[in-house]
Amino acid sequence: MTDGPASSAPRLDVERLRRDFPILAQTVRGRKLVFLDSGASAQKPRQVIEAMVRCMEERYANVHRGAYFLSEAATEAYEAARGAVARFLNAADPREVVFTRNSTEAINLVAHAWGRGVMRPGQAVLVSEMEHHANLVPWQMLRDDGRGIALRVCRVTDDGELDLEDLAAKLADGKVGLVAVTHMSNVLGTVTPAERIVAMAHAAGAKVLLDGSQAAVHRRVDVQAIGADFYCFTGHKLYGPTGIGVLWARLEHLDRMPPFLGGGDMIASVTLERSEWAPPPAKFEAGTPAIVEAVGLHAAVDYVTALGWPAIEAHERALVDRAMRRLSGIEGLRLLGRAQDRGGVFSFALDNAHPHDLSTLLDRAGIAVRAGRHCAEPLHARFGLEGGTCRASFGLYTTEEEVDFLAEALVKAREFFG
Repeated sequence: MTDGPASSAPRLDVERLRRDFPILAQTVRGRKLVFLDSGASAQKPRQVIEAMVRCMEERYANVHRGAYFLSEAATEAYEAARGAVARFLNAADPREVVFTRNSTEAINLVAHAWGRGVMRPGQAVLVSEMEHHANLVPWQMLRDDGRGIALRVCRVTDDGELDLEDLAAKLADGKVGLVAVTHMSNVLGTVTPAERIVAMAHAAGAKVLLDGSQAAVHRRVDVQAIGADFYCFTGHKLYGPTGIGVLWARLEHLDRMPPFLGGGDMIASVTLERSEWAPPPAKFEAGTPAIVEAVGLHAAVDYVTALGWPAIEAHERALVDRAMRRLSGIEGLRLLGRAQDRGGVFSFALDNAHPHDLSTLLDRAGIAVRAGRHCAEPLHARFGLEGGTCRASFGLYTTEEEVDFLAEALVKAREFFG
């Protein structure tokens, strides 16, 4: 995040910003809604909703196919979304941006097209204990399909940070072909040292995929500065619609990778005997894409960018500091992970309370949190919490008062579960 005293940082006008999100005005069970589950899926501002409605009402047709006005307009809007994402990530070329359904599909695309199409028998994929299932299961499937690709796992420290000494040890023999790790944990809030990981991996001859599903929401991402080979994020966590995600990859890698899916729009030519592929990114976007959703993602990217990353990061830092201070002081509450660099995701367990029961009690107070293992079962096992945790995750619209309200509700819950 940005350096310097908080007082000198630009500030978000959160109360004004909250008026952009219609859903936040409602009450839940007679209480003011306190939405603390943005890490699962964020709410949508009017700007995104209205952009999608305009697309459907005024400029909708299939893209890349029609020589008529509506198709040309829809194609222009769809490709403008790609350009906006390229700028958002500071990609060197818009052709490096592939639209997918979500981060899960983006990672599966790399597992299929790079793992099966480029990696060699005897190589290994290196993940970590803190991965979301989306960045673990595809690599287990690759390991198990008989191609001779191994799977290695890097440890996580007791503070919830990536064990860089273990990472170095597992890279040492030069057999790791790909390091696939999260940029920010969806359970611990840990922000991994991406540039250092990339440098270590590249020095050992490995490529790097970063799962940016959480990180792209909470801080500025510059793929050129990070130096990774693959980066993915999903639209619905970035205040955009569901059904649209992004895989960024170096153009040279996309050129080498075979297609993930076959069908229309990903081909240069087709005969009954064979097909030739279109160049990237079309090679990886078979069939009718998520046109309206791409327009919504463009609006979401513009919305976040207009707010400015210094202000977003300063707001998040204030929320994280307040949450650490308030939640750490609650007797019987165990916070999962205490990384030095972390974002607005807090998973916790309360003595004598099952996470589902605790989340239900919080819901009665109008507070929406996630309960379970958050698609990260191995990480919960690592910390001895196989039964899961509750998770509060922050967004642009989260206020310090809401953090206080959560803390007060947890104190009451402790008394209830006593």
